[in-house]
Amino acid sequence: MDRKYKNPPLIEALCGIQFEPDASWDLAIPGLVYEEVKKDFPKRRPVKVIEGNLTADQEGVKQQMRTTERIQFLRDDGKVLIQVGPNFLSVNHLKPYSTWEEFLPLIQQGFDVYRRIAKPKGIQNIGLRYINRIEIPVQEIKIEDYLQFYPFLGKQLPQEHGPFIAGIQLSHQNSRDILKMELANAEVDRPGLIAMILDLDYSLAQSRKITFDNVLEWIQIAHQHIKDTFEACLTDRLRQIFEQEKE
Repeated sequence: MDRKYKNPPLIEALCGIQFEPDASWDLAIPGLVYEEVKKDFPKRRPVKVIEGNLTADQEGVKQQMRTTERIQFLRDDGKVLIQVGPNFLSVNHLKPYSTWEEFLPLIQQGFDVYRRIAKPKGIQNIGLRYINRIEIPVQEIKIEDYLQFYPFLGKQLPQEHGPFIAGIQLSHQNSRDILKMELANAEVDRPGLIAMILDLDYSLAQSRKITFDNVLEWIQIAHQHIKDTFEACLTDRLRQIFEQEKE
């Protein structure tokens, strides 16, 4: 049974696709994409993104940083946007999130337009990510009363702690895919409130393992795993805060 909530914690859902590197990237591509989507995404703005890459050689591990320019096309309300860059596409949905049945066609729209115009060689990686901000109206809590995924402290360790971050990677689809789960404390803007970020990031563990023809199938599978994992993280106490709707 799919649960629905009056006060869901989701603050952003996004699907990103990294295409096979192609030196023939044409600077005219973002403009051509815009012409195709401007009816639904009339606003446009350039952004700069800092990307990091780790490489290893005889001298050790090195981190290389580079700045990439992308163009965002936004819906009038600014809550949904398509982002285009060299060999890259993402579709983002900020809160308030509607439904998966409405978000999936937006992903398909962006993918179909990008593929038709940019003519990418193939898919290097793909990811579906859901970022949740969980707010609990108390000053102190035991996280395990609200979540079934949390940092664990053995009995010999102090039980009171400050800022935290906990993460784990779960293998799916015969190790083809991976789901990265991360829970961390978040800043609050008023007393009497505790906030946490639950980040569920599903992607290919093995690059280049899907083709254009099964992109949408992969996205559907990714969404199902994220949805199941999210629900498995919650306790009924937290569901009460989210105000689960009755069927």
